[in-house]
Amino acid sequence: MPVLAADAGRVADSPALAERIIDCAADALIAVDVRGVITHWNRACEALFGFARDEAVGASVDLIIPERLRAAHWAGFRRAIEDGRTRLPPRATLTRALHRSGAAVYVEMTFAVVTDDDGRALGSVAVARASAKPGAAAADAR
Repeated sequence: MPVLAADAGRVADSPALAERIIDCAADALIAVDVRGVITHWNRACEALFGFARDEAVGASVDLIIPERLRAAHWAGFRRAIEDGRTRLPPRATLTRALHRSGAAVYVEMTFAVVTDDDGRALGSVAVARASAKPGAAAADAR
């Protein structure tokens, strides 16, 4: 059903619309609060990581972080939350994540700290997509 001009402002400002937009994104979008508890998990996350939304929301982001990477993740996360920004460059970073099956998944991720109007951190957001294992393209070419 088309949106009438009179309804356009109401629809555009709707939190439900924002949720639908996020859920339709082709890339996985994960949002966490300042404690690292997952607050948003879209359909692409379900496909990429294998966890249903109801399994992920409310859980620690450790759900998808391999054990050996957790200490470094949490040190960087705490620093970013304290600083209100990440130290990472504004481009995708290749990393490993965990699939529900326990398998390693290579992903390209971008990270950002979400802040309020006063610059205080509310949490962070990551956008991820599947990536080939490093060196896989070179090995395939041989």
